[in-house]
Amino acid sequence: MTDRYCVFGNPIAHSRSPAIHAAFAAACGQDIAYAACLAAVDGFPQAVAEFCAAGGKGANVTVPFKEEAFRLSTRLSERAARAGAVNTLAFNGAEIFGDNTDGAGLVRDIAANLNCALAGQRILLLGAGGAARGALAPLLAGQPAELFIANRSADKAEALAAAFADIALPQGGLSAAVIGGGSFAQLAGKSFDLVINATSASLSGQALPLPPGLFAAGSLAYDMMYGKGETPFMAQARAQGAARCADGLGMLVEQAAEAFFVWRGVLPKTTAVLADLRRQLAA
Repeated sequence: MTDRYCVFGNPIAHSRSPAIHAAFAAACGQDIAYAACLAAVDGFPQAVAEFCAAGGKGANVTVPFKEEAFRLSTRLSERAARAGAVNTLAFNGAEIFGDNTDGAGLVRDIAANLNCALAGQRILLLGAGGAARGALAPLLAGQPAELFIANRSADKAEALAAAFADIALPQGGLSAAVIGGGSFAQLAGKSFDLVINATSASLSGQALPLPPGLFAAGSLAYDMMYGKGETPFMAQARAQGAARCADGLGMLVEQAAEAFFVWRGVLPKTTAVLADLRRQLAA
C-alpha cells in the first residue's frame, strides 16, 4: 500500500516539496504519495489529526506552524528540542515524533554543495528568530572559530547565544568561547568568512545595516531565502565585497532529503533534483 505524506502550511500552493519528494521517491524506489495540505491558521492540530486518521505516515511543516508542531509533538529529537520548532513529523500509533531538519539541510548545502568547510571559520548569523535558532546547533557542531549572532534587538541575539553556550564541541571545549550575540552596530571592525542571512529582509527587499569590511577575502554570503535570480541580500553582499553568494534553494532540497531519511531510512541524492529546481526557477 502506498504510504501517504504531506506538507502543512498556510499558504501552501507555492510549495515545491511535493515535486521534490516525488523525485526522491522515484530515485530511491519508495512507494509514497506526497501532497500539499492547506491548514487553517487556527486549525493545524485538527488538520494533523485528520491526516493521521486517514493513514498518513508523516508530514513536513512550514510557516506558520513550526512552533505549533513543536508543541503538538509527543516526542522530540534533540535537534528539534534545541530549535524550539519542528518541520518534520512522523506518526506511529498515538505517537507524534517531531524533528527539525532545517539546520542539517543548511549545513549540508554549505559544506557539501558549496564546498565551504565550517571548521575554523568565522561565521556571522544575521537574525535571532526561529530560522536562526534552528541553524545554531548544526553550525556549532561544525567547529567554527567564531559564531556571532547579529540582530536589530541586541537583547534577543545575546539571549539566543546564551541559550546555546552549553553545547560541547567535539574537541571537548565549550561553545561559550565561540558564540556571541549583539546588535548590527557591534559588527563594525569585524570581518567574517561565512555570513548567513536568517532574517526575512529579502522578502521585503530591505537592506540590512551591514558595515563596510564585513566580508573577508574569499567569503561566502548565504541567504536562507531564494527566488528567481539574486535575492536582495545576495545583491547587497556582492556589492559589499562577498566573494561568493548563494541562496537557500539548496537548503530547501537538503532539508527535504533529511526528512525523507527520517521517514524512510534512505538518504536521497540531491544533485539532480537541485539542478532541476534551479532550471525551473531560471525559466
